[in-house]
Amino acid sequence: MKRRDSITTVIACIAVVVLLYLVFQFNLLVIKNVTHSTTIKTQDKKRAEEISCDRAHNTYDICSINGPTVLDSTTSTFLLMNPTSSNPEKPLVEKVRPYARKTENLTMSRITEVTLLAGPPSPKCEIQHKAPAVVFSVGGYCATGNFFHEFNDGFIPLYITVNSMFPDQDVVLVISNARDWWISKYRELLRTFSKHPIIILDNDTATQCFPSASVGLISHGVMTIDPESIPNSKTFTHFHAFLGKAYHQNHPSISSCLPKSRPLLVLAGRNGSASRRLLNQNEVKLEAEKVGFDVTVFEPTPRTPLRESYALINSSHAMLGVHGAALTHSFFLRPRSIFVQVVPLGAEWVAEACFGRSARAMGIEYMEYKIKAEESSLIDKYSKDEMIIKDPVAFRGVNFSNHDAMRIYLKQQNVRLDIIRFREYLKEVYMKAKKFMDNEG
Repeated sequence: MKRRDSITTVIACIAVVVLLYLVFQFNLLVIKNVTHSTTIKTQDKKRAEEISCDRAHNTYDICSINGPTVLDSTTSTFLLMNPTSSNPEKPLVEKVRPYARKTENLTMSRITEVTLLAGPPSPKCEIQHKAPAVVFSVGGYCATGNFFHEFNDGFIPLYITVNSMFPDQDVVLVISNARDWWISKYRELLRTFSKHPIIILDNDTATQCFPSASVGLISHGVMTIDPESIPNSKTFTHFHAFLGKAYHQNHPSISSCLPKSRPLLVLAGRNGSASRRLLNQNEVKLEAEKVGFDVTVFEPTPRTPLRESYALINSSHAMLGVHGAALTHSFFLRPRSIFVQVVPLGAEWVAEACFGRSARAMGIEYMEYKIKAEESSLIDKYSKDEMIIKDPVAFRGVNFSNHDAMRIYLKQQNVRLDIIRFREYLKEVYMKAKKFMDNEG
């Protein structure tokens, strides 16, 4: 009996030992899994800090590599050098098209996609840069030679981005979809952004290394710089001075060489088959000269050298033109000079958004001449009683939400000014320009 109890006791002890061993092994496995999971999460977090993307905005995405990186231009890929926790089996990959119109699928399809990658070994560095890279595209509308889009989609967002991401730092510009004529036209302005040679992503073959990189451009809206969203509170006044730094130092104002008795008016024309042409431009020029202006007709093309445009506009006392891309040259006007935008029928909102707001922000005396129905070529096609003529605001919708209306007002309309009505307006423009001229000395 005692022997049977002893055997039972031994078996029970063995069972307890086995059970304790199994429990120990299970707990050890759990600990290993938790530790492995925690390690993976920690590694992913570290990699996420090294490569980060902000995709919370309506018009743009912007991604950054926050550490040494190698650019493989042949694949438009930035690879993180020596990541703190690499995982070759599961590399961290982010892709971005560096152009600030991300909701426009057709436009974005023309923008080269850039990849940011952490995990696999990076290629050997051939060229080492000490400044971070700012990567953007000048495809989309910029590639069309439209002066408005080149600033609205390109240089203004670039100015915002550099001052937001790298305030008071030097940067290297890495540009994709850039044509030779575009680089040539804006060479002086690009040099003001960066003293380093520009890297053209489409043509480069060497592996370039940077301490960090930012891919994409920040936009604050149509022709807008919001100082509250920039660390150093830059405004359009600062941007205006930045343009002056690019062109004025080599091409000083020639206003001192002009006759002081007559202010200079630059009349911006729209040539070729463009819409919103001033159909009686010669009459308007003659009337402006009768009022007291010296008038220069300015009809720029995409190939017009900016140094010449700057010298002309910056030396003038007033600028006048029908709403259109050429009025972006108003950025070259001096503070307190006069800028007159002739506003076609139905174009009130877009005229203010594109040029009115920015002109006032630069300290320019902004004026509008809103045409009457009789001064629009649309009156030849539509009756005065039709909504398109009678109530353009209701017809076009808020902020041109009616795209068909936008095409009509912006693509199918020309302007013939009522000279008698416009003469009285010109007199007021002349008085302000003459006052500015008399005070500029």
